[in-house]
Amino acid sequence: MSRIFLLLAAFAGFTGVGLGAFAAHGLKNRLSPEYLAIFHTGVLYQLIHALALFGVALLAAQAPGRLVNVAGWSFASGILLFSGSLYVLTLSGLGKLGIITPIGGAAFLVGWACLGLLAWRSV
Repeated sequence: MSRIFLLLAAFAGFTGVGLGAFAAHGLKNRLSPEYLAIFHTGVLYQLIHALALFGVALLAAQAPGRLVNVAGWSFASGILLFSGSLYVLTLSGLGKLGIITPIGGAAFLVGWACLGLLAWRSV
């Protein structure tokens, strides 16, 4: 699993930087300030959780287990659902996609809770 999480972290980091640059240079004159801020929120959460996935990849190499795996897949799912829904919402204007965003946020919370539980059990 370590390799998969490392690949996901690299992909999320790479695309996060690319999407941030795209927003800053290609979308600033095409989106309203409100939609641009929403897009930037998606990029911020994607990049933060790319780093979290990197940490999970390191943990999976040192202490593999169910909690590490659930954390990694939760972070990956959260990026897809949270950030992805914000990107599609801002680029398409489909406000109904906003109902997906909290599901991604919940996935992020599950990932962080798994890491916290792992730390608690390790003490």
